[in-house]
Amino acid sequence: MRTLSIDLETFSSVDIKKSGLYKYVQSPDFEILLFAYSYDGSPVQVVDLAQGEKIPYFTVMDLHRPEVIKTAFNAAFEYYALSKFFETHIEQWRCTMVHSLYCGFPGSLDSAGKALRFPSDKRKMAEGKTLIKYFCVPCAPTKRNGGRTRNLPKHEPGKWNLFKEYCRQDVVTEMEISRTLSAYPVPDEEWKLWQVDQQINIHGVNIDTDMVNGALAINEHMANELTDKAKDISGLENPNSVAQLKTWIESQADIELDGLTKQTVAELLANKTGSDEVQALLQIRQELAKASVKKYNAMTAAVCSDDRVRGLLQFYGANRTGRWAGRLVQVQNLPRNYIESLNTARELVKRQNIQALKLIYGNVPDTLSQLIRTAFIPEEGHEFAVADFSAIEARVIAWLSGEEWRLNVFRTHGKIYEASASAMFGVPIELIKKGNPEYELRQKGKVAELALGYQGSSGALIQMGALNMGLAEEDLPDIVRRWRGSNRRIVDFWYSVEQRAVECVKYGVVSSLPHGITFTRDESRLMIILPSGRRLFYNEPKLIPNDRGFESLWFMGQNQTNKKWEAIQTYGGKLVENIVQAVARDCLAYALINLHCAGYKINFHIHDEVITEIPINGSQSLEDAVSIMCQSAPWAQGLPLNADGFTGTYYKKE
Repeated sequence: MRTLSIDLETFSSVDIKKSGLYKYVQSPDFEILLFAYSYDGSPVQVVDLAQGEKIPYFTVMDLHRPEVIKTAFNAAFEYYALSKFFETHIEQWRCTMVHSLYCGFPGSLDSAGKALRFPSDKRKMAEGKTLIKYFCVPCAPTKRNGGRTRNLPKHEPGKWNLFKEYCRQDVVTEMEISRTLSAYPVPDEEWKLWQVDQQINIHGVNIDTDMVNGALAINEHMANELTDKAKDISGLENPNSVAQLKTWIESQADIELDGLTKQTVAELLANKTGSDEVQALLQIRQELAKASVKKYNAMTAAVCSDDRVRGLLQFYGANRTGRWAGRLVQVQNLPRNYIESLNTARELVKRQNIQALKLIYGNVPDTLSQLIRTAFIPEEGHEFAVADFSAIEARVIAWLSGEEWRLNVFRTHGKIYEASASAMFGVPIELIKKGNPEYELRQKGKVAELALGYQGSSGALIQMGALNMGLAEEDLPDIVRRWRGSNRRIVDFWYSVEQRAVECVKYGVVSSLPHGITFTRDESRLMIILPSGRRLFYNEPKLIPNDRGFESLWFMGQNQTNKKWEAIQTYGGKLVENIVQAVARDCLAYALINLHCAGYKINFHIHDEVITEIPINGSQSLEDAVSIMCQSAPWAQGLPLNADGFTGTYYKKE
């Protein structure tokens, strides 16, 4: 097998950051400017397509020859771009970015080279952003540039030569990543899953453009109306200005504010701070700040000419666990819907009937927010079949730790909140039902289940909303103590995982836990082998004494908040969270492969939920999809999976 490493530089009038890869490539003016390539690590060649050069015939043929593996960093781009003009097949491609993410390194070519400490001649060139902005996107017409809307090689030959060198260097860096990480290959099963993921992203999902356009028109009207109302109340020139509004509230309510975040506004409203006018303005601020309505704009920017949005998912987007991340519309954090008459609300939005929306639903921005999910619709003649796992993480942690009473719950009635409250407070589960005074214990069981599985304490309960649920802060330590007391095997699992990780880093000890979880290391990384055989990587692990004199485990990784490559501290509960979420991800991956092989058209998936479209009155069914979801992988025998779902003419949260 030969390896053909590729990098492209392209032009399109579509903004790829807002609209995504697929709309970008589908643009009529899309073209490939430069084609850089190397066979098996040989010197990189650059084909200047923009100036009439042609890709060698044998290389064009190699794009579809199965004996030649094609690689690129973010190969989804190169594959889809080349497939517009040439024959090529996704199963013949490998992605160096996925390899980087799999091994715990960043998903940016520049950041990956820095994290791997490549010498300067192996790193991405710093001039790239400037050159891309000059040659790859339209330019504003000016007197100075003769009114042109695009920069061509002839306009700046020196820059163009530098751009060719930049393209060449990207292939050099990509190949160096492959060489450096070659000892840690991505499993074949993951490549098969990546190929399915590409097909899911290319297939995409239909958007109800009438509803999206109606929502945007209503939102603009409501924003203007609310802004005018805020001006009348406050007398401010621009009540949308945080600085102006903050100063006004401080003067009216005689308080000092650090800012006007969503949380601050919610707290001021909950505490009824200030006068009626202050409360009214805070309410307006809250309605205007409905960020989720921006997802309608994201849909408009990303929708292709056939009314489908593509590229909603990023494979291995969370490189600590391998879970997917959302892109463009960010389906991973869609707002929930609570209103019952979704059909009526959707029709009123399409008709832009604001008065009826106000009369029936009251808060129009909130209604638009709740309808975000319903903008996703199946193609004509189909309906959505939506199937999701039930309490997947709770099931996985019970299985991994051997917490038998929890496994019995999941093998039978599945009421984990009630069962947890029963175990915590010694109350028969039969009494924890609506109408009985014991039912209030279910709330404590629920918040404990949501917050405490990964070594969390009172702070985790508060973060999960315990105080908003009506629980008293002084009661939280008792809830923590009771939950841990009734889940001793899970608690033992935290400490067993941490102990083995520390011993592995300190002494190089290879050790295992049930279900094949194995801790191993080499000179530069700690690896946790999962039941599926996939590995989690913790690069450059170190033990550093904490303020109590105990050794804490640190490793180098990408901070998920600021995206910086830096030292990150971890501990038993956090490692367990990584393992559990990774195993849950592998369960979803197994289900996706099985659904794909069974012929289901998968539109997208969210955490533990898969959205497919099936022909109305066809042979495929929701029941069969749920049955496929519940099939345990060969490595997950004894894990009690369960799934449920619904069918419908639009997506929603059941």
